[in-house]
Amino acid sequence: MDLDWSPADLAFRDEVRSFLDEKLTDDLRRAGRLATSVYPDHEASMAWQAILHERGWAAPAWPVKYGGCDWSLTQHYIFGRECTLAGAPSLSPMGIRMVAHAIMAFGTSAQKDFFLPRILTGEVFFCQGYSEPEAGSDLASLTMAAVPDGEDLVVTGSKIWTTHATEANWIFALVRTSKRAKKQQGITFVLIDMSTPGIEIRPLVMTSGEQVQNQVFFDQVRVPQANVLGSIDDGWTVAKYLLNFERGGGAAAPALQVMAEGLARAAQEQVGPNGGALIDDPAFAAKLADARLRADVLEILEYRTLALVSSGKDPGPAASTIKILGTELSQALTELALEAAGPRGRVYQPHATMPGGPIADFTPPADGFVVGADWQAVAPLRYFNDRAGSIYAGSNEIQRNIIAKATLGL
Repeated sequence: MDLDWSPADLAFRDEVRSFLDEKLTDDLRRAGRLATSVYPDHEASMAWQAILHERGWAAPAWPVKYGGCDWSLTQHYIFGRECTLAGAPSLSPMGIRMVAHAIMAFGTSAQKDFFLPRILTGEVFFCQGYSEPEAGSDLASLTMAAVPDGEDLVVTGSKIWTTHATEANWIFALVRTSKRAKKQQGITFVLIDMSTPGIEIRPLVMTSGEQVQNQVFFDQVRVPQANVLGSIDDGWTVAKYLLNFERGGGAAAPALQVMAEGLARAAQEQVGPNGGALIDDPAFAAKLADARLRADVLEILEYRTLALVSSGKDPGPAASTIKILGTELSQALTELALEAAGPRGRVYQPHATMPGGPIADFTPPADGFVVGADWQAVAPLRYFNDRAGSIYAGSNEIQRNIIAKATLGL
């Protein structure tokens, strides 16, 4: 494995850096820096998407004919890495990185023509309707019913943990259209207009106080069968394609390295338990050193996976390994950040941050006063939100089962 970028790759990196220097404004960088979870401030994220779209870089992993970029896997990786290092706010993955690929693979010409250009511009903003109160990791147990009635499906039931449902104008959902002996059968993948009568959204208040997740209720909601993606009763095929689809050379290590380096700088200014700088406290320094080493190891693993994919080889369960290492390291770093923040990190002051959703039952001080630095205000909210990292996108226990089956045959 050659860890050196080629001259062409270095030239591309410089092009991306120049673009970021010019277009990534201070306000957008602030939104990235003060984000309290993997979901940044919605308005900042959409503003950044518009800038990327103007350059033709909003969805680089899409096929060129739909508005993507003719980049190598290495260039995809470089682009993601440089955006992270520059502090750009992330884009919502639900449309560009997820359902768009399913629409390309299973959609009709009319569905492609309507949705894909609007996803790029942000005119169509999707949320995901998968989990239900009784169907989480065991997604095939879902029960939200869709009964055929003429040219429509009549949908009744609820979805939970639906991110940005209040901002979205469309939802892609899995619904139960028939009962079969095998529970994966009889499921249909459907696209639902969120303005349809009968839909109610109830925000869920997270431990951080944010309202990013929601429960969405459907009461006799009529959905045109023309909005079915793929075939009725064969939605599991579409869902597997979407969930397993990985493209674009995404990188987790750069964001974790940025977190670790920022924490090291902050620890130089913070007072440790012995009165000196926190960075000189042996216990804290050892934990931080361990985190930085783990971030570097993760980067090497991502490079190794990239090299395998670029050469046409099967990376095996690398995605599961990266997901485990990345989320657990992120949890360790947010715990260290909360420790470094000291007493000021125990003050609840979300007005100093840029969360991914509204804050419930909080009135900021009239003068906007903040105790400590902004990173100290962010630290507790990131800590609380990051506890979910080892659960969403397939819990880490499930990922370990995948690794055990793939590598040990268990």
